[in-house]
Amino acid sequence: MSIASTAQIHPTAQVAGDAEVGHFAVIGADVEIGGGAVIGHHVVIHDGSRVGASVRVDDHAVIGKRPMRSLRSATTSAAEIGPAVVGEGSLIGTGAVVYRGATLGARVLVADYATVRERVTVGDETIVGRGVAIENDTTVGARCKLETNAYLTAYSTVEDDVFVAPGVLTSNDDYIGRTEARKAAFAGPTIRQGARLGVGAVVLPGREVEAEAVVGAGAVLTGTAPGGRVSVGVPARDVRAVAPEQLRENGG
Repeated sequence: MSIASTAQIHPTAQVAGDAEVGHFAVIGADVEIGGGAVIGHHVVIHDGSRVGASVRVDDHAVIGKRPMRSLRSATTSAAEIGPAVVGEGSLIGTGAVVYRGATLGARVLVADYATVRERVTVGDETIVGRGVAIENDTTVGARCKLETNAYLTAYSTVEDDVFVAPGVLTSNDDYIGRTEARKAAFAGPTIRQGARLGVGAVVLPGREVEAEAVVGAGAVLTGTAPGGRVSVGVPARDVRAVAPEQLRENGG
């Protein structure tokens, strides 16, 4: 075990014998850190968090942060939530924040300054790019690519093998923050298997991007994006089929 002299590790934490812990890292009560893990400098791992084998957590990252809730919060529950879980072989970048109640699968990459909120699950081998924000109560499947500065709103569903280009925006509130009626109608988008969203696309609340659909760069999706079709424009409209060689079933 290689632990810097300035690291603070709670007596109840379990740190594998071959793990590395950097300077000024803080590891809380009942934390578990698996074999071969590398914890960088100034990392904070909060109470109860589970960090799998061969995980790398870079400098200044935070694992297991408790969510903040203002009196006016509409989508953040005050209920108790479980620990953060980081699957084996995952990489957590500099300044990234993984909240308490988030579960990351194996070999997930959470890049620098990304945020993964409470009650979020991320499937194996998914890439969460630099500055990406995944809000609470969202499910992201396996092998997805969420590119730089994409925003997934609360209550979104993203299935396996989805591509989300830089700057994509999603929303869950058709009432735009007004009236109590909105609280019963919150709904993030559903993005089905193999779908792709182009740079700067916008998906409105509760809309569905069907399997293998493409939503073009800068499009605003106000309805459903049909499966295997390309939708472009403002508002987005169906213009053609996805090229056969780009479909996953054909090796795309």
